[in-house]
Amino acid sequence: MEVLRRGRGELVGWYDPDENRRWIQENKSRELRDKRMTVAEAVSRFVHDGDFIASGGFGHVRVSMAVVYEIIRQGRKHLTMAGKTAVHDLDILVGAGCVDKVEVAYSFGHELRGLSPASRRAVETGRCRVVAETSNAGYQWRFLAGMMGLPFIPTRNLLGTDTFEYSSAVVVKDPFSGKAICLVPACQPDVAFIHVPRCDKYGNAQIDGILIEDFELSRAARRLIITTEEIVDEEVIRSQPWRTSIPFFVVDAVVHVPYGAHPCEMPYLYFFDEEHIAEWLQLSRTDEGVQDYFDKYVHSVPDFSAYLELIGGEAKLNYLREVEHLRMPMVAPWMKNKE
Repeated sequence: MEVLRRGRGELVGWYDPDENRRWIQENKSRELRDKRMTVAEAVSRFVHDGDFIASGGFGHVRVSMAVVYEIIRQGRKHLTMAGKTAVHDLDILVGAGCVDKVEVAYSFGHELRGLSPASRRAVETGRCRVVAETSNAGYQWRFLAGMMGLPFIPTRNLLGTDTFEYSSAVVVKDPFSGKAICLVPACQPDVAFIHVPRCDKYGNAQIDGILIEDFELSRAARRLIITTEEIVDEEVIRSQPWRTSIPFFVVDAVVHVPYGAHPCEMPYLYFFDEEHIAEWLQLSRTDEGVQDYFDKYVHSVPDFSAYLELIGGEAKLNYLREVEHLRMPMVAPWMKNKE
């Protein structure tokens, strides 16, 4: 195909499809085996310095904060992150110095809460670089191509925009119509982490509510860490097979972490901890405040359970559950049954 234009962004998270397929065949097993481990074990085994990482969920919703805090606790460095509507997770990781390169679709803001002082300051001072830009649709299609084993997805997305100029996409001449078409490159993250309400010990996971890009991301990632509110029996999963959003054979680790999205929201289970997010936004106005936050909430505690006790324990968590249930008058049937 004739290349008409190239975006100036750095190509990150891309592997040759044939090489990636060989890697999957050699490193991923379809054996139905117990994948349960601690979050510390999962991060130690699967997240390495220099990796391209991607976080599931959307904005402040259904984010695996347990993995985010553990990455910081273990001191990972020089990570590149998919900024696919990454807000609190990216802000925390950039502020900690773990992520120093980002491809951005939507980042550096906390939505209605305001901008992200820590990560914006890191970009402005050169401690973190925005190496490319894309759109939210662009990222979904990058993951789709990675999931399908294709080098790219053809789309009209990005055509005629400044976003294309800073992307890693190319515009080519469509061999059928002769018109310009944009090729968005595939993305296969070295590791992704996704928080779900329930899964079995093998990794078959269900997601309540909108999937966002997690269907594609889970299948595109080379390594996948699933953190879950609840581990259920295999029979529960098999009784409603159509609800399995993520199949076991793409999962590398299953981590039981109740409230593992805190301070973000877990749909139908618990609401945002606005008080805690506000504390981060206040402290992160300065580098000294950022360090104070991590000293208090990450480095002073051994694990996520201890962190939950520190932020208010059972009283705070029960309050967040009550707020979510009051906000959602049509709670899910399985929640009603459990109550």
